[in-house]
Amino acid sequence: MKAIVFDKAGDVDVLQYKDIEQPQSCAADEVLIKVMAAGVNPVDTKVRANGTFFDDAYPAILGCDGAGFIEKVGADVQHLQEGDTVYYCFGGLGQKSDAGESVGNYAEYTVVKAAYVALKPDGLDFDTAAAAPLVLITAWEALFDRARLQSGQKVFVHAGAGGVGHVAIQLAKLAGAEVATTVSTPEKAEFVRTLGADLVIDYKVDDVTQTLLDWTDGQGVDIALDTVGGDALKQLVPAMRLYGDLVSLLQVPEDLDWKTLRVKNVRVCQCLMLTPMLQSSTVLGEHHAAILEQCAQFFDEKKLSVYVDETFPLSDAKLAHNRVEQGHQSGKIVLQMHMEENE
Repeated sequence: MKAIVFDKAGDVDVLQYKDIEQPQSCAADEVLIKVMAAGVNPVDTKVRANGTFFDDAYPAILGCDGAGFIEKVGADVQHLQEGDTVYYCFGGLGQKSDAGESVGNYAEYTVVKAAYVALKPDGLDFDTAAAAPLVLITAWEALFDRARLQSGQKVFVHAGAGGVGHVAIQLAKLAGAEVATTVSTPEKAEFVRTLGADLVIDYKVDDVTQTLLDWTDGQGVDIALDTVGGDALKQLVPAMRLYGDLVSLLQVPEDLDWKTLRVKNVRVCQCLMLTPMLQSSTVLGEHHAAILEQCAQFFDEKKLSVYVDETFPLSDAKLAHNRVEQGHQSGKIVLQMHMEENE
């Protein structure tokens, strides 16, 4: 089978498009998947540049989320069967299957722990389904599991046109919140308005802190979801409501104004949706699959969408990584496999 493999950390040139042995079987708690498409995420570029999370991982295959057909089902798997179309977030961090093969979705076939897998929504094609899991789970955990979002709250989402951001806006609106977000161009401003954003801030022109305070009559936002980090996170501290929730997807800066946050009684949380994979937790993987199952209903009801900005054949993974690292796209980038079957 064709796959993108890398033997060491580095720039995009470490990515090799090559033939490797195709997995033929799966363990009792695994499924073998024919991968039709894989999402390309910032974490992929970071793993490529900095190295995998697991020891003895190389040669490794990138790609956390994917969509495809189930080819084989492990003996203990009850909720899936051969021929099912599925989407999931598993692999790409240096994990190996029970058979010792690298697990990732930049490949035509992969082996996945069944606990992480959900049935693909009927209304999504494989490209869109592959783009969805990581950003869906991240936004869901940040807004609902961490910040405990409730109807009527005012929510701020950094970088609303981005992968996580554009999904977070929609989930917050579905929950009955008012949503503010930041963008960098008029085109992205129009895009987030179509998603339901109530307040759109051009962070290159407007003072984000003051704009949020004006929007909330000086009270501050109930929830802020930081997808940027650094100074962008620090400017949210004075824009937080008393007893609000500040959730960051990035490492919190050492010089964050903890005193103000404490005085305001702001709950600060960090959200890393990779934890179930890093801890090899079946129970947490099942929670991720449950999130995907709930979102599948929203997709089928046309209440939720994931925007795919660009698609590339698997062989163009280097170009896809360059696009992600440039950071200018809206929504997601996707790699396609078995393209001859879609012609």
